Amino acid sequence: METEKYIKNNAEELANVKAIAICGSQRKNGNTEYFLKIMLDGLAEQGIETEFVSLQDKTILPCKGCYGCLEKKKCVIEDDFEEIFAKMMAADGIIVGSPVYVARASSLLSALLERATFSGRASGRMLSGKVGAPVTVARRTGQAFASAELLLWYFINDITIPGSMYWNIGVAGAKGARDAVNDLEGIEIMKYSAANMAHVMKALQNYRQANTEKTVDRNTLFFDPKAQK
Repeated sequence: METEKYIKNNAEELANVKAIAICGSQRKNGNTEYFLKIMLDGLAEQGIETEFVSLQDKTILPCKGCYGCLEKKKCVIEDDFEEIFAKMMAADGIIVGSPVYVARASSLLSALLERATFSGRASGRMLSGKVGAPVTVARRTGQAFASAELLLWYFINDITIPGSMYWNIGVAGAKGARDAVNDLEGIEIMKYSAANMAHVMKALQNYRQANTEKTVDRNTLFFDPKAQK
């Protein structure tokens, strides 16, 4: 896996706060990767540890709907899913990015997110309380539909989505060009979104440090362990 870490010290202490960006593109050094790294740079400037995770050389098969995760407490498909999901569980912020070919997220990213939701809940490993935002990139249009799809994924996984001044969409890639650097508006959108995401992550960290009360057991909202006995 291609993994790059961007760590920058900040005067404001952010102990153990980390964000990852998962790239659902099969192209190395592509436009989706470019925009994701803009966001990671913005988070790093706020003192947040960041990591870029590419799915380019990973095998992630679609969910089989076998319910094996109920018994094994993890996805039973033998591929690279659990490695990526462990990074998602360990992160406080999750950005997912995808190129857009037919007005939806890439099949590779979709397979990851489906299994993260289904097997994550079935095994009691939910993503509740994290912060995230999607990034979609196309040469002309279709990004809004893909963004809506990814926003629904964040919502059902109990992940907080900060608002922004515009949707996190990039315009690049005509005839395969790696030209995201020319989308100046898109770059500023990513920077703005990263700043908002950092603010929410900091606020949530401060809240958790000051409040220790228990919340609703969200693991029972999808699969009730008692009902499985």
